[in-house]
Amino acid sequence: MRIHTPANSLLLLGCAAALLSGCGGGGSAASGIGSGSGTSPNSSGNVQLLLSDGSSEDWATVGVKVQSIALTPQGGGSPVTVYAPTTATALNLAQLDQLDEVLGNVSVPVGNYTGAVLTIAANPGDVTLTASADPEVGFAAAAGTTIPAAQIQIQHTQGTAPNMTVPVRVSFATPLLVSATGSNALDLEIDLSHPAFVVAHVPVLGNGATVYAVNFDGPVRRRPVDTLAHRVLRHLYGTVAAVAADGSALTIGKVLPTLPATSPETASSLGVQLQVLADAGNGTLFRDMDAKTVATIKDFTSVSSGLAGRYVRVAARYQQNGTLVATRIWVSSSFNTVWLSPEGHVLHVDAAHGIVLVSNESGGSVPLMVNADTQFFFRTPANAQSDATPIATGTAFLVGGNFVRGFKVHASVVDPLATPLVAQSIDIETAAFDGRISGATDTAFTYNRRFATVADGYTRALTYIASTTANGTDANGNAISGFKFWDFAYPTLVTSGANAVPAFQSAVGGSVNFGGSVGAVGAWGASFATWGDAANPSGWSAPWSVLLPSPLPLGTVSTGVVNGTFTMSVPGGTQAATIAFGTAAGSATLAYQIDRTGGIVTVSPVDLASDAGLTAFTSQMQAGVPVRVSGVPNPDGTFKAYVITYYTGTTRPTL
Repeated sequence: MRIHTPANSLLLLGCAAALLSGCGGGGSAASGIGSGSGTSPNSSGNVQLLLSDGSSEDWATVGVKVQSIALTPQGGGSPVTVYAPTTATALNLAQLDQLDEVLGNVSVPVGNYTGAVLTIAANPGDVTLTASADPEVGFAAAAGTTIPAAQIQIQHTQGTAPNMTVPVRVSFATPLLVSATGSNALDLEIDLSHPAFVVAHVPVLGNGATVYAVNFDGPVRRRPVDTLAHRVLRHLYGTVAAVAADGSALTIGKVLPTLPATSPETASSLGVQLQVLADAGNGTLFRDMDAKTVATIKDFTSVSSGLAGRYVRVAARYQQNGTLVATRIWVSSSFNTVWLSPEGHVLHVDAAHGIVLVSNESGGSVPLMVNADTQFFFRTPANAQSDATPIATGTAFLVGGNFVRGFKVHASVVDPLATPLVAQSIDIETAAFDGRISGATDTAFTYNRRFATVADGYTRALTYIASTTANGTDANGNAISGFKFWDFAYPTLVTSGANAVPAFQSAVGGSVNFGGSVGAVGAWGASFATWGDAANPSGWSAPWSVLLPSPLPLGTVSTGVVNGTFTMSVPGGTQAATIAFGTAAGSATLAYQIDRTGGIVTVSPVDLASDAGLTAFTSQMQAGVPVRVSGVPNPDGTFKAYVITYYTGTTRPTL
């Protein structure tokens, strides 16, 4: 999950200067204004709140209620609350795969902020987990299962029911500056795929049910944000509160679908208002789902009659000046009508029959028929014309690996009441290719991806983007062009420039070998591809790759800790592998002790950079202890651990 707060972007949530008085907020900084040297109570800047996430193949719903977000002033003083919705409505993090959910706009005292505190509701039932329609092999829950609240244990809670919460504290490596002018961004990420976020503790046979420990301590961190106009936004839902007098904008009251999903789906209000501009230059596609009409409009004057109180779904983009502009809008008097537009990750592509399965929030899938008229869009918000122009039309696009499992999409259908649903258009919000990396050359590399459903796997070569293609900035704000990559554990250490491709080839060349049926485990990575780059004008290219922690199977310690290493064995392997871990402050391997005693699962971080933590870790890592490791294979055949989780207590997982 990313909670991402670009500040002072000329009213980033779409409030043009003439409409400023109509802008609503998701909270107030009036209480808790810092009195320390880090903030000024006499001036303020506008801070906009976005929520986003990393993906997980295993979950259809990870519902989390964020009650508030507060910033910590530099130099002391009370935290400054920047988000506190009227109703803490559950957000499904599984739908925010590298997308941003717009939350609101608040005024914050100017100054420096050194951290943030997220307050998350932690009563039984406040976190909702539903398994996906086709989770990975070995996942603890059956496909589509909603996990009972009694089997979810939220870690590090405080208070008593019905007021239990988890305060999640994040320290910033460098302060966040909020000023009355200018633009900056704060990006906090909670990664769904982080090994310590949701830990499924499967006991030995006959010793109780699986317990899912949800741990927010560790997966949350600050990450850099590139140009605001590049952000891809999840479709907004709301009710129309007002139309600007000159027809240039809508004010909408933001709503979210109810979790767990209901039928028909209902909406929950956040008590937050947003303003969205029509695209006066390129036009906004406006679909009235009740009247079954479609029009391209450059302001809302011609469609304003009868809009008040109706529900809208909005595909929007940011302009660099911070205004929020609608690319496409769907409107209906029924929330279920605008919501009933399949959204989720692609589960299966049947190119021969023109059928695409899209995951839904209930742990199932929605079949979509693709016909000769179906338009495919690739979201490129930084380029208005490209964002509004289809990259392909018809079933031919499904052939040849152009459209694969794992893409995050949002579809519009011809008739929401038809069976089967026929896709009118499909927005590709993120084109994710990932898996084992192989065949890295000077011009391309290959992802080998396998799923529990074998037919969904793919082997896909991606070209690097052209060396002249703009590709963000480095840590010093200098422009980057051409391909870049980084290690998941060190997102600020980006390798770019002329040496990026050779360095990437070297970085992905190692493997660790367990022998037997497990064999060699190589480098894993992920890329969000771009369409139509100069290097591949009619296909997908990789602007970057992030080297992901390769997941090793659950195994056991073979020999204990010696000089920063230990060995482990896994079922199906014929030989132990050497695992290396780091202890240097700031770059130490993340270690977690998972203890299940008396039916209670406790997730405890272990600081390997401290003498006490290293001693405790060494004493526990003895032969036979169950252990799970994620990391990167080294060229010498050892395995550099990013995360180590080991299991203690009276009830341990089954191997």
